[in-house]
Amino acid sequence: MGDKQNFTDPSLFTNRELSWTLFNERVLSEARDKTIPLFERLKFLSITASNLDEFFMVRVASLKDMVSANYKKPDIAGMTPKEQLEELNLATHKIVAQQYSTYKRSLLPQLLANGLRVIERHEDLTEEEGIYVDRYFEENVYPVLTPMAVDSSRPFPLIRNKSLNIGALVCKKSGGKGSGRVNDGEKTAGMAESEGGSLEFATVQVPSVLARIVPVPAREEGVRSVILLEEIIERNISKLFLNYDIVCAYPFRIMRNADLTIDEDEAEDLLKEIEKQIKKRQWGQAIRLEVEAGIDKRLLKIIQDELDIETPDIYKIDGPLDLTFLMKMYGLDGFSHLKNEPYTPQPVPEIAPEEDIFEQIRKGDILLHHPYQTFTPVVDFIRQAAKDENVLAIKQTLYRVSGNSPIIAALAQAAENGKQVSVLVELKARFDEENNIVWARKLEKAGCHVIYGLVGLKTHSKITLVVRREEDGIRRYVHLGTGNYNDATAKLYTDLGLLTCKEAIGEDATAVFNMLSGYSEPLSWNKLAVAPLWLKDRFLYLIRREAEHAKEGRPAHIIAKMNSLCDRDIMAALYEASAAGVKIELIVRGICCLRVGIPGISENISVRSIVGNFLEHGRIFYFENDGNSEVFMGSADWMPRNLERRVEILFPVEDPVLKEKVMHVLEGQLKDTVKAHILMPSGEYEKVDKRGKVLYNSQESFCREAMEAARQNREEHSRVFIPETHVEGK
Repeated sequence: MGDKQNFTDPSLFTNRELSWTLFNERVLSEARDKTIPLFERLKFLSITASNLDEFFMVRVASLKDMVSANYKKPDIAGMTPKEQLEELNLATHKIVAQQYSTYKRSLLPQLLANGLRVIERHEDLTEEEGIYVDRYFEENVYPVLTPMAVDSSRPFPLIRNKSLNIGALVCKKSGGKGSGRVNDGEKTAGMAESEGGSLEFATVQVPSVLARIVPVPAREEGVRSVILLEEIIERNISKLFLNYDIVCAYPFRIMRNADLTIDEDEAEDLLKEIEKQIKKRQWGQAIRLEVEAGIDKRLLKIIQDELDIETPDIYKIDGPLDLTFLMKMYGLDGFSHLKNEPYTPQPVPEIAPEEDIFEQIRKGDILLHHPYQTFTPVVDFIRQAAKDENVLAIKQTLYRVSGNSPIIAALAQAAENGKQVSVLVELKARFDEENNIVWARKLEKAGCHVIYGLVGLKTHSKITLVVRREEDGIRRYVHLGTGNYNDATAKLYTDLGLLTCKEAIGEDATAVFNMLSGYSEPLSWNKLAVAPLWLKDRFLYLIRREAEHAKEGRPAHIIAKMNSLCDRDIMAALYEASAAGVKIELIVRGICCLRVGIPGISENISVRSIVGNFLEHGRIFYFENDGNSEVFMGSADWMPRNLERRVEILFPVEDPVLKEKVMHVLEGQLKDTVKAHILMPSGEYEKVDKRGKVLYNSQESFCREAMEAARQNREEHSRVFIPETHVEGK
């Protein structure tokens, strides 16, 4: 077996999906960390729940499809889809058990100690509270509910994806009219036997239009009480089925396959086809059932049979279903002392507000580091371009934008002002499809030229090109970034951006948009590397170049920061470089299929994951290159989908001052001792051993540095401008 073969051996890799479960465990460890403010811990627990939902709807669903199709090809770690599902079942049940032990044993007692009583069961209400809750039900909840009974004349209802429901077994009151009797010996769907005759199944959806957290008047000074909406409905369920006795009632929730499958070659109109598929998401195959622990076996059997759920996919939960409600609890007023102090993104020192942004970019490239620095310059860049009479054209890619996007408004304004506006809207941005369809229609209405990308490829690159007429001819201004053009998430995700008017990058930007709108591939690129055709080869070349340097005894070092690492060719190249003696430091937030500490293969590789207050989202790549170091940033992770099935852009950071700033970001994360988890040779992650180390939280440190830079900048400006007011005649 040759060396090459050795580096792609399945034993050298971790399964992608199992690696993701380890990431969700790292997020969960933040919810369990007693040094973190209590309400921040609620938020992290909520995030683990929404992460798990999405993971089931997409990744688990996809594996189930493969098993149904009898697809047996193993993944890079040598596991078949069936084997992956078996392992994932153990891992996800373990995560759910940890989530609820964290909630019940740690967070609930702490909340109570801090003045917030969560009434877990409606049976725990005092008489006075019960009267209040029942009145609340009759006035606010009852009119919204749609109770549904199942019998011979009414089929089992469609249960929507992710909806919270209460299932009940009901028995007709003797002498009650009821509905549709069942013939002797005949049993329909949704029925169970009982000593007192046939039981029927009934259900009601907990309405998502009503607040799930309901305040209950306090019974003691200094303690606020809340109860969940489903407990109020369960308490009053007999009022919904008046002709029946309620035998039992329990909440349940299902997850459906939400992975869109669209044959783009066949889809006449991509917009319409995606709209159609989104609707189907509500009714995809049920792949996971959550029920309250202790549910009546007869009730569970009816739900399981009707939804065709396999026993391993049932999660019996000791606590409230769907912990994403904790994000709403985080938003309750009056508990700011139990949260992190809110951070305000700081101004970018190189960009003076209210001044001509184009003039400031002409002075030199500008690096943006969000959310430590504000996203406003990116919005202003497009706003100013929309109004500037010298701007001829604006071209932009949009992957995800916020609900009320100022960028969309500026682009529409630009088109109305007669500029050439071309926007690539990625309709296949998962779970943002609906949002993006709305924006696409709005932009088209305003007169923008809207492109829907290349068939079979997602456009994930983040690029804006502004073409401006100036005294010395046409000049192109470009923004390139690692994050989305989303002003809301820019406050929560750590990303980097570059504003430049360098001619070489401007030419490349034009080529990118020509490729997206006209399918014309440039013969060569000046500075950018673009997926799916050129980027992977570029990365492999850069990694192998370091290996060559190491073999020749020259300086060789790779530092790479990304969200996920699971491309086999890239990992094999990293193993080869490590074996050649290259020091490789990886900062990978989420999935990492590479293994560390394998003798002779990955002893020179370290992997750390940073899970903090902000979501790490930036992609930075450093190659020492025998002392002529190169630094790149971009939109792509080291994953097959990014490198082979998406339009992605990698761009260099060449200005020495900016290069130093980017290196400072990498160095800060490499020395983080507070939020870093280190990948061990066992495949598990462990928090940094803090003994004898200086405590360093990279995210907090970057916040302080941004505030200090903004303060110094204000002082400098005040020194420059104050004397002017004393000049005679001014």
